[in-house]
Amino acid sequence: MTEVGQKSAKKEKLKSPKGKVHVNATFNNTIVTVTDMTGATIAWASGGSMEFKGSRKATPYAAQLAARQAIEKAKERGLHEVEIYVRGPGVGRESAIRAVATSGVKVTFIKDITPVPHNGCRPRKKRRV
Repeated sequence: MTEVGQKSAKKEKLKSPKGKVHVNATFNNTIVTVTDMTGATIAWASGGSMEFKGSRKATPYAAQLAARQAIEKAKERGLHEVEIYVRGPGVGRESAIRAVATSGVKVTFIKDITPVPHNGCRPRKKRRV
């Protein structure tokens, strides 16, 4: 017996096989989100969801596994062609892009959308190591 407002457990196929892959690579983690062309999330994964803890979340290997898992989930829903948008200064950028490119989906273009201030807010103090 299902209620009227309840979602079904089965994911429906995508209306369009095109999508976007957003890679957010921070110093502490790498988050990979796959969306359709309107921006609705299809699948996502991160270094933390791949059961890496602490500083190992920010490694290129964790980013590679996260990107591979997110793309596999999206391919099950019918994704064939993607645009890649990369944001942030983390080390997982290149390996996530490479994992998406070798996963079997067609990559149409790659764009870096890292926010750069045009002399906006004052930066935090210089880090002394």
